[in-house]
Amino acid sequence: MYKNDKVIRRYSESFKLKILDELTTGKLNKNQLGKLYGINPTTINEWIRKYERKDLMNTRIKVETKDEITRIKELQKKIEQLKKLLLKKDLDAMVEESYLEVAAEKLGYKSVIELKKKLNTKP
Repeated sequence: MYKNDKVIRRYSESFKLKILDELTTGKLNKNQLGKLYGINPTTINEWIRKYERKDLMNTRIKVETKDEITRIKELQKKIEQLKKLLLKKDLDAMVEESYLEVAAEKLGYKSVIELKKKLNTKP
């Protein structure tokens, strides 16, 4: 047998429905059924989607208090404010760099670095 040789299992429709029926009873979960029949639980999830058995899918319920919702909204507003502040700071830095480039050119310096060196050496 070669490395790339894989065993491809095909399951009959009746077998798939049998697994879903067993899952419906609630005696065994997906992992337990998978171990019992040698099926990957993700395969069972595919069958659940195929047969549109949303009642068997894992559902996540998020319970939040009003305080938590208020806090989340406050934090989202704060994040937006910080994003705007950061953008303004970046724009200010770009404008300052542009001013220095223009000043260096007008004063006859080859670069902004040369201008900065000259300004830092003055007493």
